[in-house]
Amino acid sequence: MPKKQSLPSTYPAFLTELKERIRIARLRAALCVNREMILLYWSIGRDILDRQRREGWRSEVINRLSEDLRREFPETRGFSRSNLFYMRAFAEAYPDERRVQEAPGLISWYHNCTLLDKVKGPQEREWYTRATIEYGWSRNVLVHQIESRLYERQGKALTNFSRTLPEPDSELAQQITKNSYSFDFLGVATKMHEKEIERGLVENILAFILELGKGFSFMGSQYHLEVAGKDYYLDLLFYHVRLRCYVVLELKAADFKAG
Repeated sequence: MPKKQSLPSTYPAFLTELKERIRIARLRAALCVNREMILLYWSIGRDILDRQRREGWRSEVINRLSEDLRREFPETRGFSRSNLFYMRAFAEAYPDERRVQEAPGLISWYHNCTLLDKVKGPQEREWYTRATIEYGWSRNVLVHQIESRLYERQGKALTNFSRTLPEPDSELAQQITKNSYSFDFLGVATKMHEKEIERGLVENILAFILELGKGFSFMGSQYHLEVAGKDYYLDLLFYHVRLRCYVVLELKAADFKAG
């Protein structure tokens, strides 16, 4: 029987460094894809805006454009009528392509849409964009900061943002890497067991509740119930405070089949 070799003393440090390099490379790849998508949306919005100004395009033309694009690219999301109007508003808010490649290109499209909806001034929008990158805010956190008027309370004091890329383990980075491109390289498994999905949700339960919306309270995972002498285990059990009812989530990695 071959003798088991001991690991070199430098191995743990090497592994830690390698993990960090992989996380950074994964994030850079996702950001590259994200930036290209946002530049594409910006260019579509610019062209729509230009044709509306020069040729008087009305909303009916945008409706037809949405239908034609979705018919041609059925596997690609993002060409809905409402999203085309977001692209137009985005191009109007950022007339210079070089600015788009900077801060707006480092946050997700949904972050940008949120800023278009909730922030009207360009200086304030720029501040929230850079703060999102600096602190790795998720979209829900960004909404909270805007609604709590953080810019008005602290904006003048926080002007020297040092970070040019979000932290690889921040909520912003996680949302960007949810993109459907390059699943293998981005570390998102195409097939996951239900237990792995459940464990991942429980480990990030706070972020998951924020995604569900207001009023949810987490009661537990694999929650035991006994009904008519039979044992049942609920994957995830929540209680909604405002609706005063329980919400059960059953996780299925395959197609759901009623038992």
